[in-house]
Amino acid sequence: MSEPQKRIKVFYPLLFSIFLAAGIFLGFKLRDIQGYKHAYILNPARESTIQEILNLTRLKYVDSAHVKDLKNDAIQAILAHLDPHSVYIPASELAQVNENLEGSFQGIGVEYIMLKDTINITDAIPGGPAALAGIEVGDKLLAINDSSVAGVHITTSRIKDLLRGPKGSKVNISILRNDKVLPFAITRAIIPLPSIDASYMITPDIGYIRINRFAANTYPEFMDAMLKLQKEGLKKLVIDLRQNSGGYLDAAVNVADELLSDNKLIVYTEGAHYPRQDYTCNKAGVFEKGPLTILVDGGTASASEILAGAVQDWDRGTIIGRRTFGKGLVQEQYSLDDGGALRLTVARYYIPSGRCIQRPYTGNRSVYFDDILERYQHGELTYADSIHFTDTTHYYTKIKHRRVYGGGGIMPDVFVPIDTTRLDTIMLSLYAGSTIFDFAFRYFNQHKNEFGEYKNAVDFVKNYQVSPTVMQSFQQYTLKWGITGVKHLGAANELEVATRIKAFFARELWQLKGYYMVMNTRDNMVERALQEMGE
Repeated sequence: MSEPQKRIKVFYPLLFSIFLAAGIFLGFKLRDIQGYKHAYILNPARESTIQEILNLTRLKYVDSAHVKDLKNDAIQAILAHLDPHSVYIPASELAQVNENLEGSFQGIGVEYIMLKDTINITDAIPGGPAALAGIEVGDKLLAINDSSVAGVHITTSRIKDLLRGPKGSKVNISILRNDKVLPFAITRAIIPLPSIDASYMITPDIGYIRINRFAANTYPEFMDAMLKLQKEGLKKLVIDLRQNSGGYLDAAVNVADELLSDNKLIVYTEGAHYPRQDYTCNKAGVFEKGPLTILVDGGTASASEILAGAVQDWDRGTIIGRRTFGKGLVQEQYSLDDGGALRLTVARYYIPSGRCIQRPYTGNRSVYFDDILERYQHGELTYADSIHFTDTTHYYTKIKHRRVYGGGGIMPDVFVPIDTTRLDTIMLSLYAGSTIFDFAFRYFNQHKNEFGEYKNAVDFVKNYQVSPTVMQSFQQYTLKWGITGVKHLGAANELEVATRIKAFFARELWQLKGYYMVMNTRDNMVERALQEMGE
């Protein structure tokens, strides 16, 4: 070998290293340019067996096959072997799922119902684009841009797709008002989705706050409500978590931090691949002292159970109502290449006493989610002694050392049975078809002038009475829809119907706050909470 060749050979390792480094560098730069924003957990160079089968089916199967449906079926079959809360969210549904937790969407800010194949506006959000443009409750939607939407059997989901769009974009709509067709050009904007349905002073010193979910905007909404109510004289607090299915853990932790003192543990999470993480109080709370009650039921789940459980375990307040859902699992959401997402359970959560309130989930998912019906059939909604927990471990509260239970939701400190008098055949038929709401909406828009004398919701709740004339109109309305026997309702059910009609009137005037201000006047859980607070 010549001397020059020897010198070149000496530099082979160095040259190889330089080329390797350059290749790696260019590879990473190319990846960045092409937009790869997540790391692969699995080896992308080799297709999974499932993907191979789907590809072969698409290319070779004797008949045409809907590979997308096969893929979805395969995904559901995999998830069926996991817990009921690990779910695949298709790309077509992801935006709506996320907006409920993010607390906003982009659109014009209206609520609507379909009556006789016509879209009726039931609310124009105050300060929203539709309200500012002049849209009113009772307007009938005829067209959106070039699409007719009246009398064409359009779905409400299609209406939503037509009305929503990017912030700053315009939508042209035509509405019918007092037999006149009116055009509107509306610029879409970001529309908030409030997570607090109502906050008001239910007595001179007791505040009431109803939280419908724990979203990104829940904590600031809660703080705004608390500061407002404290200025109005709040000394005691009722938090209503009924039918609150949960949401972001951090939002529930932040609210709990405002109610618990010092550096108390609120909750901790832990899983097989998820090290223990403690969530503790870290600031002075806005209501660390003072009588507190929390209302719960079978729809109270997940993050709302964290709040109720932390308050119960630290003996900070009284939990009133019925056993909660029993969801003690934590999900993380992972974006997928098809535009969808996997919401995967990664940990369990444990409240301060050390209990996990997740109920068993053996068997199929439909059985798991039908549990509330099972509770009703077994008498759990009417008799506290019918409730049984699978976890036999003894747990105790942190201050008063009271016995509490795990493995099946939060058992309230004060049990309030469901009012079965509201569940007879006629009442169930009225609830199922939203008959009461439909009637109230129609009647309100035909008699708006009758409600002008009430200056605010407090005045309306105190002084408005549903007249016999209104009840007679309601009876006639139900007959048109084939519901008979309404005029033979007992006194209790007739009062229930009248209260709901009044509440829906209040909703048209003062949104959900007005609705709950009326409904709470005859709510047995609210009544019990007031009793517990000495009212």
